Formats: sequence, structure tokens, C-alpha cells
Amino acid sequence: MEKVEPFQFLPLQTIRGIPFLSCFADRWADVESFQARPDDLLVCTYPKAGTTWTSEIVDLILNDGDLEKANRDAIYMRVPFLEFAVPGMPTGIELLVDAPSPRFIKTHLPVQLMPKTFWENNCKVIYVARNAKDVAVSFYFFYQMAKVHPKPGTWDDFLEKYMAGNVSFGSWYDHVKGWWEKTKEQRILYLFYEDMKEDPKREIQKILKFMEKDLSEEVLDKIVHKTSFNEMKQNKMANYRTIPTTIMDHSVSPFMRKGIAGDWKKHFTVAQNESFDEDYERQMAGCPLRFRTEL
Repeated sequence: MEKVEPFQFLPLQTIRGIPFLSCFADRWADVESFQARPDDLLVCTYPKAGTTWTSEIVDLILNDGDLEKANRDAIYMRVPFLEFAVPGMPTGIELLVDAPSPRFIKTHLPVQLMPKTFWENNCKVIYVARNAKDVAVSFYFFYQMAKVHPKPGTWDDFLEKYMAGNVSFGSWYDHVKGWWEKTKEQRILYLFYEDMKEDPKREIQKILKFMEKDLSEEVLDKIVHKTSFNEMKQNKMANYRTIPTTIMDHSVSPFMRKGIAGDWKKHFTVAQNESFDEDYERQMAGCPLRFRTEL
């Protein structure tokens, strides 16, 4: 029988009303007191909404498309995950405290849990939102392979928990809406995963403009190619294959599984879809955000 590590499959804890991974919650005080710097740049998403993809794009932009520099280390070391804390690995805070400026930081935090120093320093944030149905499916498979999560149960069980916001990082609905509202007062570039799939070059140009970077057409095309799903899936510096199997077990499900819009149709039953749509209308009532569930 496989040995279960003390940090595996633990029930979620709650931080200010938001369900949180237990091992992350244990180090929450370090996150809350984090000191941001004015030139910090963040990429934020709800889990399974294009974080790693966007991180790789931005890291390449920061390094002017230099592939060697982008392959200097695994993505989780190049772009520290602010709230990450798993025994046996450096925490996100530990990686960031002594990192030289400008720092590039990843987070999944809902807007109300962000350390206030990010707002006080007027830091730039790139937020990526993905449609709720594809996120639900991808998150279900991620729950199975990333052992810091509680066991997800059946797909039906997980979908119910997801719709109710009883999954790590809480409600998808609150997350996308909360960050959208924050765009009114902070420097936030709000992107959509489906737009990035449809025309990655167009969306990368938006990121370049937001970052106030100017790259040649040749370098831009190289970044588009190197950050395609098939390229990243094969890149061990981007696909999380180098992380200990006690944390992520790729034999259960690969970290980079499909990376498409519309995969939810292979998993939702007709009844689940009807129930989801009804609940979605209720939870997103009055919100101007519109998501495409297929391309």
C-alpha cells in the first residue's frame, strides 16, 4: 500500500470564509503580511484557468524571447506561487523575499484575500478568466492528481461542491466577479482564456502593451510558438513533471491534460448541464462578464 504523506488529502481549512488547502492555510500569516514592491507583476487566475500558460508567456516577454533563459528552471521556481506551502519545498514567500526586482508572481487568491501591500503599491496584475464548465472539469482531474487536495469523490460529487464554492480557493463565480470589479480601481489587465486560444498572438500583444514592452514580430512569433499547448506539454520546465510525485502524480492525470475550450461536453450529463446553467444564471445575474464555452 502506498505511503500517505502527512500533507496529502487533508480536508480544506477556511481563511476569512474562503476554503483553502490545509498546508497553504498553515502558512497564511506569511502571505497576509507579505511586502509587495511597486514593480511587482502578478498573474492571477482561478485554478485551472491558464495560469501556467500565461506565466510562461510573461516570463518569455521579460526575457525578450530568450528560450535559454526561460528554460533556466522549472516554472514554479521562475514564477513563485505566492501562497504555496508544501513540506519539503520552499514556500512561495521564501522564494520571493530575497528575489531581485522586478518580481513576477503567481497567485490564485480571490481579490479579497490579496495582501493589501499590492494595492498600496499599485502593482500591475494580469488576470485570466476561463469559462466555468471547462474549469470544473479540469479542476476535477487536478484534484485527483495534486495530492494536496482532499479526495474529490465522484464527478457528480465534485461538481456539486464546485457549484457551491466548496473547493480550494472558493467560488469561481465570486473569483471572476471580484477581480472584474477590482479593474475599476487598480491596474489590472483582464483577459479571457478562450480569447487566448482563439488568437494567442492578439492576446500576447495586449500583454506586451500592458507591460510596456516592445518586441519584434519575429520574437513575438517565437513566443506564440513556444507557448502553444503542444510545445509546453513537452517542456519539462513548464509541465510540472519535475515536481515530486508526492505532490503531483502525473500517472493519475497529467498536469497539462487537454488545454481546449469545450471539453466539458464530454463530461457533463444533460441533467448536470441543465442544473449548472440554471445555477449559473442565478450566480452571475447582473454581471456583465460573458464567457464562451466553446470555440
